[in-house]
Amino acid sequence: QVQLVESGGGLVQAGGSRRLSCAASGRTFASSGMGWFRQAPGKEREFIAAINGDGGNTYYADSVKGRFTISRDNAKDTVYLQMHSLSREDTAIYHCAMSAGNAIYIFPSQYAHWGLGTQVIVSS
Repeated sequence: QVQLVESGGGLVQAGGSRRLSCAASGRTFASSGMGWFRQAPGKEREFIAAINGDGGNTYYADSVKGRFTISRDNAKDTVYLQMHSLSREDTAIYHCAMSAGNAIYIFPSQYAHWGLGTQVIVSS
């Protein structure tokens, strides 16, 4: 059974940085495309970033491009989201997701497994 556990959320001041982690178990991690999504109160789930199985390809939403970086450590079965220049608009619950495929995926329906999320609150 696949499990994804996010960590690293919390309260951060505007302009600050935060790194989120997502530890995976139950599936061959290195053969799975991974993604980060977020959901703010009253809003739909939003794609943030994706990375393919070997980490050689990444893709970002325009809203975070240049500020966020997705990476992975296949030896640790963990994917990361490094966030810089945070603003109040980045306040949300951040979820990681694992696909059954090995490529880049941007739609929630392309991911088979989801973590429960970690909350990031950006204060001004």
